Amino acid sequence: MPATPAWPPKSAPRLFVEQQLGDGLQVTIDGPQAHYLARVMRVGQGDAVVLCDDATGEWLASVAAAGKRDVTLAVQQRLRPREAVPDFWLCPALLKKDRFDMVLEKATELGVAMIHPVITRRCVADKLNPERARQIVTEAAEQCARTALPALAEPVKLDMMLRDWPEDRLLFFADEEGGAPAAEAFAFSKFPQRGEGQHKAAVLIGPEGGFDQAEREAVRALPQARPVSLGPRILRGETAALAATALWMGLAGDWAED
Repeated sequence: MPATPAWPPKSAPRLFVEQQLGDGLQVTIDGPQAHYLARVMRVGQGDAVVLCDDATGEWLASVAAAGKRDVTLAVQQRLRPREAVPDFWLCPALLKKDRFDMVLEKATELGVAMIHPVITRRCVADKLNPERARQIVTEAAEQCARTALPALAEPVKLDMMLRDWPEDRLLFFADEEGGAPAAEAFAFSKFPQRGEGQHKAAVLIGPEGGFDQAEREAVRALPQARPVSLGPRILRGETAALAATALWMGLAGDWAED
């Protein structure tokens, strides 16, 4: 007897929507998302679509009607609650557009809770298109089956970020002039002392030209800062951001969980 096909199928499209979802609701999709469903995925009546709302979790819906301009979906049941992600911020210096796009996309896939762009003296860019950035992280979350979008902060100058830095959050500072081995520092952050829980954490990554001496001194003066080394080689900004994030996730984040 043939096995019953999995439902919803793994090929079902996944979309984040702004409307909060619930049993029995109908959701109308228009614009680029409707084009994706109707023209790219060619959904028809009764086809499965997986929806997320960044609030209640992941839901199974079926196509009630597919028109030229919009698609109506009937929400049927919740598949998963919104995931709990590690309280980890990535604070990368702004890079050229294509390289920073990669940071946004891959940091989302790796599971960060927040992306907090930083402007330093040697940055080659000082602006970020918020709509484009939000689209990149949303599409990355859809692709990797996240049910929680990372928060996306507005770019801020380094001195302003340090001035407002939370007292209860460690800031691992990837300093090209050296520091504690990142793996050792990250592992220690998970259980800093017997009886204490995991520290809130972030990692600060500089631009292609690195931090200047005044910036380096300002970061090291922050009580919550922990200078770390990412190894013996000079890494590009996007490589350093993603390598540090992956290492933290493996040692102190949800990759390390059973």
